[in-house]
Amino acid sequence: MGRDRNQRPYSSGRDSGAFIALPWSVLDCPAYRLLSHPAKSLLMEFARQYVRDNNGRLLASGKYLSKRGWKSSDVIQRAKKELNNNGFIFEIVKGHRPNQASWYAITWHNLDKHPGYDAGTLEAWREARSGYKKIDAFKITKIKPQEGVSKGTTAPSHGVTTTPPIPPEGTIKDDFNHLPTPPYGNHLDMPSTLGH
Repeated sequence: MGRDRNQRPYSSGRDSGAFIALPWSVLDCPAYRLLSHPAKSLLMEFARQYVRDNNGRLLASGKYLSKRGWKSSDVIQRAKKELNNNGFIFEIVKGHRPNQASWYAITWHNLDKHPGYDAGTLEAWREARSGYKKIDAFKITKIKPQEGVSKGTTAPSHGVTTTPPIPPEGTIKDDFNHLPTPPYGNHLDMPSTLGH
């Protein structure tokens, strides 16, 4: 049975090109909701790099990310640490100077095989896989005591003392005994002695 000529070709309804496949289990987990904005942005950078057979060779070096608009190496380092600590990425190869960048894997995909991985990586990967799911939600939520949060006082423990408005030695006495004019007369009323 042939296709009707008036029928339009199938369209997915989105712009053409590759896309990021990010599972809802990543976006809905408690660990993701508590990530900082830079960490969430860096996670998108990792997801953007993944293309079928390179999980384990993803980059987050300053040189690579600067081309993607990242300017601060401190922000990158903090975001990488946050993603690693919360089980979203795993460092496969430790970078070293002068020109070897670290390699990473996103933990919601299987690790792709590559001969350049650090020793012990495959064993460690078994624990790291889907690590974001293993973060205990109880540990990352803010804990409040059962009796509630008490309001602390801002006053000293011995109470608030009022300071008297008058200094302890008494008020300053006024002195109106002096005349406004010097005893030898106002210098403006005397003739000038210059030039005599």
